Amino acid sequence: MKEPYEWDNYSDQPKQLQDKNYKKMMRKKEFVSVLKTIFTAIIILPISLIMMPFVKRKEVNSKYFFSLGVDYKRECELTLTLLDELKVKKILIRFKLWEMSELDELKIFVLKNKDKKITLKILQDRENIQDLELLETNLRTIFTNLDGLIDIYEIGSSINRAKWGFFSVDEYCRFYAIAYSLKIKEFKSITLIGSGVIDFEYYFTAHTLFNFFKYKYDGVASLLYVDRRGAPENMQMGFTLSDKIALLSTMIWISPKTKNILHITETNWPISKTAPYAPTSEYECVSEEIYEDFMLRYHFLAFASQQVDSVSWHQLIARGYGLIDASDDIKKRSAFYAYKFMLKTLLDAQFLRLDIKRAYYILQCLVDDKILQIHWSLKPTTLKNEEFFSVFSSLGETINDKTLQIGSSPLYIYIKDGV
Repeated sequence: MKEPYEWDNYSDQPKQLQDKNYKKMMRKKEFVSVLKTIFTAIIILPISLIMMPFVKRKEVNSKYFFSLGVDYKRECELTLTLLDELKVKKILIRFKLWEMSELDELKIFVLKNKDKKITLKILQDRENIQDLELLETNLRTIFTNLDGLIDIYEIGSSINRAKWGFFSVDEYCRFYAIAYSLKIKEFKSITLIGSGVIDFEYYFTAHTLFNFFKYKYDGVASLLYVDRRGAPENMQMGFTLSDKIALLSTMIWISPKTKNILHITETNWPISKTAPYAPTSEYECVSEEIYEDFMLRYHFLAFASQQVDSVSWHQLIARGYGLIDASDDIKKRSAFYAYKFMLKTLLDAQFLRLDIKRAYYILQCLVDDKILQIHWSLKPTTLKNEEFFSVFSSLGETINDKTLQIGSSPLYIYIKDGV
């Protein structure tokens, strides 16, 4: 990345922009686009809220619902071994436009994972945002070299954060339009998703979905983090994670610019006492045990919405927020084993219903013609372990206790046949 931008190798994101005069100048330059964002949001968000009850659920393919973010340059052989152990069917790889010289290395990694569906998240820099001819050249090179190997291309990321290079939605729209033009003219078979708004800032999302630019999305990418609010069930402005998904799905449903497809392409919780590797302050960080619980519950709630086509957990190996800490020795966090058991259990699951009563959650699915209930509660309570229950912990351990402790950590309860 060129000045005034700088990449933070610890947390895998750009550092905060320190040049305040530069930020002020760029925001002033994009003032008209900011007005468009405000005006669009004033119209679209209330309409979306009104339409929320009318959005129908779709049948989500659980096999490809679970996606895992991986770094093709970080512990490559270890990554391949871990993916094989997890038996994950879908992965997401990030590629930086300012590292085009690394494209051959990326392709080698992609070929080693050709048995999986792959989403390639193309990360922007200011140079490619400003020089659209350069962007077109770089995208054409990527699409040509990876022809037939990538399932989905995500164009751009975190577009509502200045440190990522964009200062307005219009800048992003011009950026995405280059990729769409290449698709229409030269690469008709590729799948492009976009929008790329991070966090619950749907006024930006509204502008990406309702504008006069001549492009369309094959689906919408959202970086729907909720870590700053703690648990995924916690509210922000009256919206839980489930509510945020419902509102976003409604905006997608009524937008003329996209297919009714939603991918959450990045989310996680930072882990306590891992600075400077944690991507946020210690205030947002959680223990490894809570990280595991929140990760599972985020996936369960997103799956229960039947409005999210995939969730990409960010990511497999990262000291500050990953399932694996490989900074010194290889450390598989408990979340790794919890993810592995979740994937094994729900890979071919059919969603039936989600019941919520007094902060007690029961997700019910059909797995191998058996009823599976996943229980957790925000207020610790107990449940009698019935004779027709077959109970497993979040790590896949059998539980035979007469009384089940229902709390933050979900329990998997199979209902035996004949009940």
